[in-house]
Amino acid sequence: MFDSKRLFNRKELFKLIFPLMIELALTLFVGMIDSVMVSSVGEAAVSGVSLIDSVFQLLIYIFAAFGTGGAVVAGQYLGAGKREEARDTSGQLVWFSGLVSLGIMGIIYLLRKLLLTVVFGAITPEVYACANSYLLIVVLSIPALSVYESGAAIFRTMGNSQITMYLSAMMNVINICGNVFFIYFLKFGTAGAATATVIARYAAAVVMICLLLQKKRVLHLEKTLHYHLDGMQIRRILSIGVPNGIENGLFQAGKIILASLVAGFGTSAITANAVCQTVAGIQVIPGTAAQLAATTVVARCIGAKDEQQARYYNRVLLLLSYIALFVFCGLMWLALPVILNRYHLSRATAELTSQMVLVHTIGAVFIWPLTFVLPASMRAAGDVRFAMVISIISMWVFRIGAAYLFAKVLGTGALGVWLAMVCDWLFRAVVFSVRWLGGKWKEYRMI
Repeated sequence: MFDSKRLFNRKELFKLIFPLMIELALTLFVGMIDSVMVSSVGEAAVSGVSLIDSVFQLLIYIFAAFGTGGAVVAGQYLGAGKREEARDTSGQLVWFSGLVSLGIMGIIYLLRKLLLTVVFGAITPEVYACANSYLLIVVLSIPALSVYESGAAIFRTMGNSQITMYLSAMMNVINICGNVFFIYFLKFGTAGAATATVIARYAAAVVMICLLLQKKRVLHLEKTLHYHLDGMQIRRILSIGVPNGIENGLFQAGKIILASLVAGFGTSAITANAVCQTVAGIQVIPGTAAQLAATTVVARCIGAKDEQQARYYNRVLLLLSYIALFVFCGLMWLALPVILNRYHLSRATAELTSQMVLVHTIGAVFIWPLTFVLPASMRAAGDVRFAMVISIISMWVFRIGAAYLFAKVLGTGALGVWLAMVCDWLFRAVVFSVRWLGGKWKEYRMI
């Protein structure tokens, strides 16, 4: 399966993917622990925090899109043996993303009331109070989030995902300890959860910058506060990042619209949806790791002008995803009763959550890799606009349109949102497969 002519041998691929799985697992398991801790304040607190977290997931996708743009360009430079250009791309990524994050933080502060009252629709006063308390504090972490996502993308481009794994562990330990202190001892409620998140993110961002300043690394930052905008490099980064960011941003915006739809079915539906999102995130950990690895691996292959290896590693990553998702999703489904017990849910909420998780489990096992890992390989080759257009069309037609059809017209309630999601996945999986097999993606190299 692997030989000496391959850009990545078995050991190198394992060293890239396994730490990514651990990192994602830490993040999501701690997220579940975090929501369990918040649940001690009440279901309104869980609902309020989940609504704001859906907005922050949008921001994570935006910064991750910038990171993907930088990773693809820098990765193709490394594959072509152009290390200096790869280093310059990394510096441009961190500075540009950081400056953009400051603007986003200011906009959210200015528009927070609009966000809570208009976007999320009719939420109860209790949920509004919890969401507002959480938002006012956690928004301060946006610049730190930007730095961390950019740095993580740079380390993955170098093939060093162990660093981000360790940083993720550190950040999550700080987050949990902060939650214990601020929620249980100081009784700060959702404000305590937000404070712990801010402290954890800034700690990780500071360490990330210190590590990137070390000149021993292939991709490192210069020790200067002077930023010189390189228009050509920024355009290259944005040519990948903007379509990817639009795709991911609109996708998350769609989730926010659907969160408003779910909110209309009551606090029980909001809570069930929030818990299912946490479980669903854990179920696809191995697939997400393969998706992130595809950016690094395929970009290197394209930079080296070796399309056959790009196809080969795409097949390997898809196969690994299917095997791992079958195991992971099965284990999470078996463990679901224990997980739901820890959330202290009412009987109706627990039953609805189980139905949502079942729908997600079936979709993840059979469709998820072709929907997410495959287009990640296309983006790494530079073919981003096609994936963006198809994903946007699919989101509005299936993800949102079908959700309203199922939930409102056919009377499936909040469960209809998850049924529509599987329809969205299936459509994209078919279209992306046709695109990849046709070979059109080979025409979009960045350098």
